[in-house]
Amino acid sequence: MSETSTPLEQLIEARKEKLRKMREAGLNPYPAHYSTNYAIEGVQRHFAHLATGEMSTEQVSVAGRVVSRREMGKASFVDMVDATGKLQLYFKADILGVDSFTAFKDFLDLSDFIGVKGTPFRTRSGELSIKVEKWEMLAKSLRPMPEKWHGLKDTETRYRQRYLDLLSNAEVKQVFVKRSQIIAALRRELENRGFMEVETPMMQIIAGGAAARPFMTHHNALNLDLSLRIAPELFLKRLVVGGMDKVFEIGRNFRNEGVDRSHNPEFTMLELYQAYADYNDMMALCEQLITVAAERVGAVVKAPFRRVTLFDLLREATGMDLFPAMKNGELLKAARELRVDLPANTPEKKVLDHIFDERVCPKLIEPTFVTDYPAAYSPLAKAKPDAPDIAERFELYMNGKEIANAYSELNDPEVQKKNFIEQMEARRCGDEEAQPYDEDYVSALEHGLPPTGGLGIGIDRLVMMLTNTDSIREVILFPILRPED
Repeated sequence: MSETSTPLEQLIEARKEKLRKMREAGLNPYPAHYSTNYAIEGVQRHFAHLATGEMSTEQVSVAGRVVSRREMGKASFVDMVDATGKLQLYFKADILGVDSFTAFKDFLDLSDFIGVKGTPFRTRSGELSIKVEKWEMLAKSLRPMPEKWHGLKDTETRYRQRYLDLLSNAEVKQVFVKRSQIIAALRRELENRGFMEVETPMMQIIAGGAAARPFMTHHNALNLDLSLRIAPELFLKRLVVGGMDKVFEIGRNFRNEGVDRSHNPEFTMLELYQAYADYNDMMALCEQLITVAAERVGAVVKAPFRRVTLFDLLREATGMDLFPAMKNGELLKAARELRVDLPANTPEKKVLDHIFDERVCPKLIEPTFVTDYPAAYSPLAKAKPDAPDIAERFELYMNGKEIANAYSELNDPEVQKKNFIEQMEARRCGDEEAQPYDEDYVSALEHGLPPTGGLGIGIDRLVMMLTNTDSIREVILFPILRPED
């Protein structure tokens, strides 16, 4: 070993030496299988009745990772964890036999995986333990855990090596347990309401259904440029045309956009569509889905949610009626009067978003349905019959962030065709996020789409809200990061 090697390199070399000696001794440090009859949580529950000093007559077999070890002469106490909990193991020379106990002393390190067979008992200090009668190495760990199990704190390392983060920080693992529970609760509620889960393409010739810039890829065999989907919307509505009246999909979307505390280029959405429904029905369903998910993870979300129109909120926040300015193309002028900070060359259609984000969004802490958006900004939504400049659309905000988006779906093929043409003109004028013309989707509408309500819920942001987490990277197991230098 080099004299200039680091302590970590020296430790790894020492463990590799133990690995070599194990193999020389005829021991397999990486067996393919190990039979257990309990998880650790099951042992804790099944033998909870044991009194201090009492020993069971039943033998158990459990497996897990070693996280601590305390030597006491010819005996040792080891703490082992699995996905369900932690359990103390008692190793003693006269129980294991000399050879097995020597192998235990010589070869076992913290973070190794082992399997043990033995008898549960409760120690004099009251801790449920296993008197180990046989043990086996299941996976030799060549690297130590960070900071001797006191917790991995460096943020970049936590995200890049999430496996260490999960092992070191119990609260991180709990966030992802709750994420799974939230998704399961949403799925169960929709299935109970008669919705069918479907899958639609992630690689698309035309990436539509939202205003966003897609990621591009290429299919070699077909010599075809494809986009990663920015939304499943247009395919899901094709299914409603085809007679699937209630459909939903939980899956990944991809948008070639910036990264911040609430945006990741790869994110998870729930999208659903229901025939013979409108955006009012979607509000009721959205509220129910959010409260069901919250209840599942013990979060408090009070219903009913507030409902207020976009322009009423803007008037409350600015003292100005921005609807006429929007109709007359004078939003840039209004923003200057309000002293709203706009990025250079902000197009007119984006100004309202900037005013809303600066003056309104931070105030929307309690769940709030913001309704009735400009129809010109909602090319896939149905306009209100008595107000053609306004779309039957809402967005749900919680803790100052958009969580959901929904509308009464536009099902008039002629109007949809007109909207697509206007979007194409916007693209020619430099708007990279304008939606492309999708001729096949227009053709599907010409076959007849019944009145339909659609709803999209951002899973990552919902998990953030229900786990009181302030960064999207904390709720995505492997977020996008810049390469290390």
